[in-house]
Amino acid sequence: MRLTDSSVMIRPRTAWEAMDLGVLMARQHRLLLMGSWALVSLPVFMVLTVLLWRYPSLAMFLFWWLKPAFDRLPLYILSKALFGETPSLKQAVRHWPHLLKGQLFASLTWRRLSLSRSFTLPVSQLEGLDGHGRQQRLGVLLQRNAGAARWLTIIGVHLEIGLWFGAMALFYLFIPQNVELDWDWQRMGLATGSDVLWLEHLGNAFYAMVLVFWEPIYVACGFSLYLNRRTVLEAWDLELVFRRLRQRLSSVAPALLLVVGLTLLQLSPSAMAQEPPGPKSLSTQAASQSIKAVLEKPPFKNPETVTRYRFGEEKAPVGNQGHGDGKLPRWLQALLDNLNSDAFKHVAKALEILLWSLVIGGLALVVWRYREWLRTFVSRSRRPRPKTASAMPTQLFGLELGTDTLPDDLAGAAEQLWPTQPREALGLLYRGLLSRLLHEYNLPLKSADTEGQVLEHVHRLQQPQLLAFSDELTRHWQNLAYGHRLPPSSAQQKLCDDWRALFSDGASQ
Repeated sequence: MRLTDSSVMIRPRTAWEAMDLGVLMARQHRLLLMGSWALVSLPVFMVLTVLLWRYPSLAMFLFWWLKPAFDRLPLYILSKALFGETPSLKQAVRHWPHLLKGQLFASLTWRRLSLSRSFTLPVSQLEGLDGHGRQQRLGVLLQRNAGAARWLTIIGVHLEIGLWFGAMALFYLFIPQNVELDWDWQRMGLATGSDVLWLEHLGNAFYAMVLVFWEPIYVACGFSLYLNRRTVLEAWDLELVFRRLRQRLSSVAPALLLVVGLTLLQLSPSAMAQEPPGPKSLSTQAASQSIKAVLEKPPFKNPETVTRYRFGEEKAPVGNQGHGDGKLPRWLQALLDNLNSDAFKHVAKALEILLWSLVIGGLALVVWRYREWLRTFVSRSRRPRPKTASAMPTQLFGLELGTDTLPDDLAGAAEQLWPTQPREALGLLYRGLLSRLLHEYNLPLKSADTEGQVLEHVHRLQQPQLLAFSDELTRHWQNLAYGHRLPPSSAQQKLCDDWRALFSDGASQ
C-alpha cells in the first residue's frame, strides 16, 4: 500500500466528514459499484424468488440476510480504486467468489446484526485478521468511531425503508386511472392466497432495486471511517509530508552537500587560527553562580505548595510512643493526615451538597407550610389592580365587545334576525356572551384566546347553567364559522330562551 498513490487527500477528519468522503467516493465510481452489485445480487434474488414463490416473506428475509456477502464486492472495488488500481466491471465480478472465502460464516451468523458491520468489514477482508488479533485490532479502532459507525447503520436502515416505501408509492401513482379504479389497494394488501403473491414479490423487487443504489454508499461510508481512523492512529498524513519532503530534497542533496563542504573548507583555517590555545577557564565566583542557577531549576528543585491541616510545628515521631512530640496523639495525627487525602475531599463535597439540599428543602417546606399566609400577604400587597379594566380586549374573533355596540334586548334582536339573517343573529348572541363574560364576570380574556380557551375560563366560574349555554352556543358558532352549517330552527329559539333565562335582558318583553 503506497500512500503517495492515494486518489483522495489523506488527513484527519471528523467522523461525519469522513462519511461524507465515503459518499463522494461512491459517487465517483457509482456506475461500477451499482453495476457490479446488480450483477451479483439480482441473480441471487431471482433464484430465491423462483424457489420460494409461495413464501415471499422468506425469500425477502434470506436476500436481506445475505447482504454481508454482497458488501465484500464494493469494498474490494473501493480499496483498489483508492490507490489508482480501479478494476473493470468484468474483473470485479470475476473476483467476487474469491472474496467469499474468508470468514463468510462468521459474517452471516453472530456478526450479522452488528451495527458496526461496515466499519469492521475492512479488518476481516483487507487486513485478514481473525480471532484474538481481530479483537485487539477492533478494540483500538472502535475507541473513537464506534458511535458514528452505529449511527450510520441506524440511518441506513431508515433510509432503506423510506426509499422502499417511496418506490412502491411511486409505482402506484403511475398506474393509469382506469386501471386504478378497478383496484382496491387495501383489500389486495390485506388479502392472502396465490392471487396476491405477485404483489409481495413486486415489493421485494423494489427493495432489491433500492439496495443497488444505497448499499454501495453504505459500504463506502464505513470504509472511509476505517481509513480516517487509521490515518489518526498511524499518522498517515505526517508520513506523506515526510515522503514528499524527502522527494524534494533528494534532487538537490548532492549540490547542497557540495556547497556545505566548500564553505567548511574556506572557514576552517581562519577558525583554527583564531582559536586560542588551551581550554577556557572560568573564575570561581562565576562557576559558583552558574552551579546555583542550575540547581535552582528543575529537575534539581521543584517548589510545590501543599495545603493541609497541622498544629504548630510538626516534628517526626520518635520511637513507639503514643504521642509524636508530646503535643499530638498518634490517632489525632493519623486523623489529620486522612483529612488531607483525596477521598475525604470527595466525602466533604458530598456532605456540602447534602447540607445545601437540606437547606433548600427546608425553605421549600416552610413556604409550602405557610403558603396560605403568604398568599394572603401577597394578595394584600397587590390589592389595587383596577388597571386590568383598561387592558380588556375590545375585539375577539373579529367581533366588537363594547356594551354600547349591543342592543338592550339582545335576544329579541336575534329573533328578528333569524328568518332573514341567521348568521348575524348567531354572531349577535355570541358577541353578547363574550361581552357579558368580559364585563360582568371579569374573565381574563385575551385577544389571542380561542373558543376552547374561552370555555375553559367559563368552566372555572363553576356555574353549570352558564357553562351549558356557552358550550352549546360556541358549538353552533364554530359550525357556522368553519363549516357553514346553520343551527336548526328549534336550536335558534332555544338559544334565545336560554339567553333570557340567564341574563334576563328581554324577560319583560
